[in-house]
Amino acid sequence: MNTRTAAVHALEQKLGYEFKDRALLERALTHASVGEGAAKVANNEVLEFVGDRVLGLLVAEGLAKRYPDASEGDLAPRLNGLVSRDTCARVAAALDVGPALRMSGSATKIGARERGSVLAGACEALIAAVYMDSDLDATRRVFIDLWRDAFDADGGSAQRRDPKTLLQEWAQGSGKPAPSYRVISQTGPDHAPQFVVEAQVEGYTATKGEGRSRRDAEKAAAQALLTQEGV
Repeated sequence: MNTRTAAVHALEQKLGYEFKDRALLERALTHASVGEGAAKVANNEVLEFVGDRVLGLLVAEGLAKRYPDASEGDLAPRLNGLVSRDTCARVAAALDVGPALRMSGSATKIGARERGSVLAGACEALIAAVYMDSDLDATRRVFIDLWRDAFDADGGSAQRRDPKTLLQEWAQGSGKPAPSYRVISQTGPDHAPQFVVEAQVEGYTATKGEGRSRRDAEKAAAQALLTQEGV
């Protein structure tokens, strides 16, 4: 048994799932660098796309069970944190996905095997592979075990950051200026005002939010923009 074969075997054991279709597992672990400049090789990009959607559903389901009385505004940033690249990369690292990956020698030399984006993509692809090899129930069982620590950490403040902070980080990460906010209207009596605020990030469609204070309306508008852009 060579080193990679042993790594793939160990990965299956940590997943707690044995694949019926070995080709699905192999595809989930195949980086896009394989086959560059040669015959087309099936890589994990499509599975990554599917896995992102399956993961979003399972995270949303898990949050709904944990926080049945929460508002959408509270759940959305939690979901964003639990499906983020960083979370997926941490799950992949815990599974030791890196040694099991199939990638070109040049990609390995530049450290792609340990790169967060590569690990996160492989993690999503593995979720999709389990789903396509079985069903949602089996995938849910795998997911619950893999994401247990992430959900436990979600009970702290890390995953409940202010949407305005998240929007600013996203804008900066996209090379854009900081978001701007503009009061559209203020109605109601002084003791119970209602604000409507518009959030704007350069290059993206502005969104509006409402609240009983300007800050609450800004947070709602920021969350609306994050949701609109799928952040």
